[in-house]
Amino acid sequence: MQKMVVTQRACPARRVPSGDPVSIPEGQFITINQSLGGNYTVTWQGNMLRIDGTDAEAIGQQPEVLNFEDLGTGGISEEQVWQALDTIYDPEIPISLVSLGLVYKVTVDQDSKSVLIDMTLTAPGCGMGPVLVGDVKYRVAKVPNVETVKVELVFDPPWSREMMSEEAQLEAGLFF
Repeated sequence: MQKMVVTQRACPARRVPSGDPVSIPEGQFITINQSLGGNYTVTWQGNMLRIDGTDAEAIGQQPEVLNFEDLGTGGISEEQVWQALDTIYDPEIPISLVSLGLVYKVTVDQDSKSVLIDMTLTAPGCGMGPVLVGDVKYRVAKVPNVETVKVELVFDPPWSREMMSEEAQLEAGLFF
């Protein structure tokens, strides 16, 4: 499904596989290589980049809308953090990180307005790890009152398919 489009505005992206942030200027020709899990994998100036679905209007696509209500307390809602995490999909299979069982722990520090997330990958050598970490930071930062997001990749315990929700196992064809 390759499609060439022109950026409608400056667009934040992350380099694949390093996860380094990049800004694609307005008026640039890019090629959309893939749309999966609400995100876009594109090529621009010979670089493969990932654009978050919440920025899709910058490339002329329908944006994914994340709308978190500020509860008025000045605090961070852990429930909203989990909701944000559930909108992030594995780049290779369209199943959320939460349903895959990749998120082990969320710690909210109200005083520092920060969120610490312990998560893992389906395989320790997964080349998309830095991109997934970038996805997590980007989406969780959209929760009201979050100023800092830190993600720790942990591999103990190692991930196994038993950590997946039953729905995710059914979707992936692993439940029998």
